[in-house]
Amino acid sequence: MEQVEKMTIQCDSNTGLKTAMKKLKYLSFSILVLCIFYLSAPCNGDDESLAAPMKRTEQQALYSAIQGFVGKWWNGSDLYPDPCGWTPIQGVSCDLFDGFWYVTDLSIGPVHDNSLSCAQNVEFSSHLFALRHLRSLSFFNCFVSPSQRPVSIPSTNWEVLAESLESLEFRSNPGLTGEIPVAFGLLRNLQSLVLMENGLTGELPESIGNLINLRRLNLATNSFKGRIPDSFGGLNRLLILDMSRNSLSGFLPMTFGGLNSLLKLDLSNNQLQGKIPLEFRNLKDLTLLDFSNNRLSGALTQSLQELSSLQELVLSNNPTGGEIMSLEWQNMRALIAVDLSNMSLTGEIPESIAELKGLRFLGLNDNQLTGKIPQKLASLPNVSAIYLHGNNLTGELKFSDWFYGKMGRRFGAWGNPNLCYPIGLVRTGYAPFGVKQCEEKVMKYETHLDSKSNLGNGNSDNHDSTSTASLGFKGCGLNRIGRTTMTMKKEDKDVSVMTLKYFQEKEKYSSPGADERLYFTKLPKGVPIPPSSTSKN
Repeated sequence: MEQVEKMTIQCDSNTGLKTAMKKLKYLSFSILVLCIFYLSAPCNGDDESLAAPMKRTEQQALYSAIQGFVGKWWNGSDLYPDPCGWTPIQGVSCDLFDGFWYVTDLSIGPVHDNSLSCAQNVEFSSHLFALRHLRSLSFFNCFVSPSQRPVSIPSTNWEVLAESLESLEFRSNPGLTGEIPVAFGLLRNLQSLVLMENGLTGELPESIGNLINLRRLNLATNSFKGRIPDSFGGLNRLLILDMSRNSLSGFLPMTFGGLNSLLKLDLSNNQLQGKIPLEFRNLKDLTLLDFSNNRLSGALTQSLQELSSLQELVLSNNPTGGEIMSLEWQNMRALIAVDLSNMSLTGEIPESIAELKGLRFLGLNDNQLTGKIPQKLASLPNVSAIYLHGNNLTGELKFSDWFYGKMGRRFGAWGNPNLCYPIGLVRTGYAPFGVKQCEEKVMKYETHLDSKSNLGNGNSDNHDSTSTASLGFKGCGLNRIGRTTMTMKKEDKDVSVMTLKYFQEKEKYSSPGADERLYFTKLPKGVPIPPSSTSKN
């Protein structure tokens, strides 16, 4: 009986275990089905808020805008059904507003390997302006055919982006032609406007001066012409202003003195003229000033020396003229690079430049500078290039082998005809390129006896004494010498004013009328002993 009961209990236990296993399997299956249903829900589009919380109008506007640049073949709805979620588009960024995704950044062009590249028949789509939350819009190397298919920037509809757009860039688009739209002046929240390396033309619109929140304005490498609008001087939050490599003309606006936040100002390679206004002295935070390759004149204005933060001063290739000594260079101690080449500058190189301890580059070549090169330039601890060639500098270079070895060809002193380096001071291989050696000081003293002279009577009535006077020792007991001559190199002109106070004469001659050479046994310091290879002892 007990055995039967045990078998019954064991049977009931097995049955319960099997039942529990079945329930567990059913529960696992149910969980799996729920997971599959949840994961598949975004694909069937039944729950739009769960699948892609992006309004359909925003999504379609994005697809149509991109299609206009990339080409009709591009089917965004199939390739990127969730552009702000699990199927992101390269160059597109989104942000949430009121629980929905909106496009905030759009970048078109081959920035990365998988970036959106423009088609040959590229065009602006009006759907672009339906993206009302855009903060950044960029086009790089997108419009590339100025002759076959030139494209202009749309002149209207920019006002719809006035509240949101902070950065607008058209960079490296040679096929982008026409003028800057006046409507750009409506983008009142714009902080960065870059129109660089395009084919844009025309004059700069005054309306750009309305963009009071601009931090960066780059209009470089286009074909803009005409004067710079005075309204640009009202952009007092501007940090970077680059309008280089255009055809801008006229005078520098005095209103630029109001750009007191400016860090970098580049107006190089234009046709600007006139003086640098005194108002520029207000640019106390300026670190780079580049006005090279223009038509500026009127000498170096003293307002430059008040730019205490200036690190790079580039004014080369302007007919400026004037004295280089007009500036107090020691007041510009932040300078790292100075390029004043080909400016028709005159005067001597200021020794105060040697006080610019942070200086790395100094270009004063192709001017009209004179005088000697300050030896203190070699003491500049960070300098790596000094170009002084093409001037009228004179005297001897007295820099060390170490200096010439350090600089190499980056020390340019050639093209100064009256400049030389002394023999023996510089080892072979360290000589400054293009500079000649100083010639040795050579003095030759010769006497010629007049055949009519009476050598023994001390009569000097018939003797020429003008040569002895030119040597600075007229008389001195040389009453029996008919003519004394001295030849020297042009570098030794200063020797001609020396007075030879001590000498002894040894007369060695074979017959009356023969040449006689004077031997000086004691000369003033610095005067070399003349050669005596032809004399007789």
